[in-house]
Amino acid sequence: MEEKVILRKEEGVAWVIMNRPEVLNAWDPEMIHNLAETMSDIRQDDEVRAVVITGAGKAFSAGGDVKVQKQFLDQPLAARLARGTEGQWITRHIVGMEKPVIAAINGVAVGSACDMALACDIRIASENASFGEVFIRRGIVPDIGAMFFLPRLAGMAKAKELIFTGDIINATEAERIGLVNKVVPADKLESETMELSRRLARGPTKAIGLAKKVINKSLSTDLDTSLDYALHALAICYNTEDHAESAKAFSEKREPQFKGR
Repeated sequence: MEEKVILRKEEGVAWVIMNRPEVLNAWDPEMIHNLAETMSDIRQDDEVRAVVITGAGKAFSAGGDVKVQKQFLDQPLAARLARGTEGQWITRHIVGMEKPVIAAINGVAVGSACDMALACDIRIASENASFGEVFIRRGIVPDIGAMFFLPRLAGMAKAKELIFTGDIINATEAERIGLVNKVVPADKLESETMELSRRLARGPTKAIGLAKKVINKSLSTDLDTSLDYALHALAICYNTEDHAESAKAFSEKREPQFKGR
């Protein structure tokens, strides 16, 4: 049996590939568990300095597997919510890891998969990509991050429109409203993502991670507190090997060779 989540590591980059292409990489309980477990492992792996999440085949992911969801209808509420809790851990690991996470969105990204993409730090989309918070079509609400991230990315009004209607938008519209950083031709998605992920993996990982942490904290704090966080992060950066290397490289008129420490 093929793995439902493939983990590939190269040059400091971990590629997390959802691998159920025959059902557009729809999430079943095993895939949810594997994604949460994989992201937890990567979060603690010092050899990994950047992460890419993508899907096998022509889709990023169609979100929750409808066939599996039908089986859950007769289960107790606690059992049904437990699956959502594990899905939320995927979001928590993505946001909490102090290294950059890129979503390479190669096709449809709806439901929980759209939530996961929104939790990533950077989103690069194929021109074939599409996005949708389709939960409302099933009489439920997004549960692993959309109601937090979408208003901050697209604005309150647009977030409500997309969540209330369950409409699916294309890559061009997603870029226009700020859901993705960049849209590229389908045949360029892997190379563009690889170039950026390798660039980030060669960077000062500690500083990038601290910047991510402060930026995320700034979403729920005031300016003075954010400035305090930034000063604390700067103090940590001053004591890193990468900062010392940058100073040495500057004096020697060469590019720094960061080690992520």
